[in-house]
Amino acid sequence: MIKVSNLTKTFQSGDNVVTAVHNVSFEVPAGQFASIIGKSGSGKSTLLSLLGALDQPTDGSIEIAGHDIARLGERALVRYRREKIGFVFQGYNLIPNLTALENVMLPQSFGRANSHSGKTRAMELLDQVGITGDKQLRKPGRLSGGEQQRVAIARALANRPALILADEPTGNLDSETGKMIFDLLHKLSRSQETTIIVVTHDLSIAGKTDKSFHLQDGKLISKK
Repeated sequence: MIKVSNLTKTFQSGDNVVTAVHNVSFEVPAGQFASIIGKSGSGKSTLLSLLGALDQPTDGSIEIAGHDIARLGERALVRYRREKIGFVFQGYNLIPNLTALENVMLPQSFGRANSHSGKTRAMELLDQVGITGDKQLRKPGRLSGGEQQRVAIARALANRPALILADEPTGNLDSETGKMIFDLLHKLSRSQETTIIVVTHDLSIAGKTDKSFHLQDGKLISKK
C-alpha cells in the first residue's frame, strides 16, 4: 500500500516561492496499476521524484508498507531506492555496451542475488516481457524502441521492488507499441504483485489503469 498524505513541495525562485506539489493525498493498494496524469508543468515529474526518494518533500508524508520515506536519513534512502524502487524512463536509459541480459542483471549486482540466480531471474523476466532467444544477447542498438522499453521494464523488476515508477514510458513509441507497453505493465502489476505508477500527459491512459490521478498546477483535481 502506498499512502500519500498532504504532500507539498516548494522551491525558491528568486524572490518567489513556487509550489510544485500542493497538499496532494492519495492511496494505491499493493499490486495495482495507477496513472498520474497532467499537462507539462502540472507537477507530475516533481511528484515522481518525491515518490522515488530522489527529492524530499517540504511537508507531508509518503508511506510505503507502513514506512514514511519522507523521514528517512540519507543512508536509508539509498537502500530504499536500491531495494524497493524500480524506474522506467522515457529514454530507456539502457547501458549501450551491455546486452539486454546484462542490462537486466546490472541492478542485481548491487543487491543480494548471486551471479547464477541473478542470471536466471534476468532471463525469466526477459521471457515474460517478450524478449526471448538471441535477442537477450543483443545490445540496445540492435533492438527496436519497443524492445528496448521491454528490457527497461524487466530491469526495473530485477530486484523485486515494491514499487515501479514509470516516467512517460511510451513517449518515444508509436501509438500501437505504446498500447502494448501499457498492457504489459498492467499484466506485470498482477503477475509480479508490484505496484506500478505511470506518469503521463496522455489523458487517454486514465481508462487503462486501476486508478487515475489528475494533477493541475501542482494540485490533485480529480481521482478515479
